[in-house]
Amino acid sequence: MNFTKMNGLGNDFIVVAGEQRLPEDAAELAIRLCNRFFGIGADGLVYILPSEKADFRMRIINSDGSEAEQCGNAIRCVAKYVYDNGMTSKDEITIETLGAGVQKVQLTVEEAKVQSVRVDMGEPILQGLQVPTTVNAERVVEHEIEVDGRSFRFTAVSMGNPHCVIFVDDAVSFDLATWGPKLEVHPMFPRKINVEFVTVNSRTQADMRVWERGAGPTLACGTGACATLVASVLTEATDRTATISLKGGNLLIEWNEADNHVYMTGPAAEVFRGVL
Repeated sequence: MNFTKMNGLGNDFIVVAGEQRLPEDAAELAIRLCNRFFGIGADGLVYILPSEKADFRMRIINSDGSEAEQCGNAIRCVAKYVYDNGMTSKDEITIETLGAGVQKVQLTVEEAKVQSVRVDMGEPILQGLQVPTTVNAERVVEHEIEVDGRSFRFTAVSMGNPHCVIFVDDAVSFDLATWGPKLEVHPMFPRKINVEFVTVNSRTQADMRVWERGAGPTLACGTGACATLVASVLTEATDRTATISLKGGNLLIEWNEADNHVYMTGPAAEVFRGVL
């Protein structure tokens, strides 16, 4: 199996192209290959497949073998891969995802290589049961949740995958390893949850740290950055366009008022290639 190791702001993936369908043993492969000590090492295994609805189809298997509905960093890596490797010559393409449908992607190309990727991430889902949470409300904003005797307030957003955004005094030094895994499996989240801890520093900038469902702490999460911007607007903490600073770097996120879509702009990089 030929593979390419790629990352979006340090959120890293084993990218495989050329298969016609998702292998039956994809979950087992992801667990083995994503292991950073006995495998290649990655946050997830990504397959680029044919699509009947779009230019390409993306399937993402997390490092624990579960499948992610969507991943903002992975879709930027896929977009860079297909252009840089001659699978398309277009600078605007469509990519089919499992949870967010077909998404439009714009490529910024310099010297025949993709330098940055702007993705139309679609409309955020805010209805509590659809995110999903167990809260039956049109919008779940600053809702109280208790875990191990500690109370948090979260805002729920789905970007094709579920997120709970929690505002804290210092996201950069927050104890992610203690509270992330406990919140991920809280009974209030029937399909588990991605957890973002966020500190808003200005109307146009916020710090974010993430515990990803099925992967644990990662350096970046594109859908999480989108959810963070949406939650920040809902709580009147930021403007509708802001820079979200993750451990691996910055993403520019816009929640467009005209079409209600969220747009994400950021880089993707190839690290190395190999044969398994």
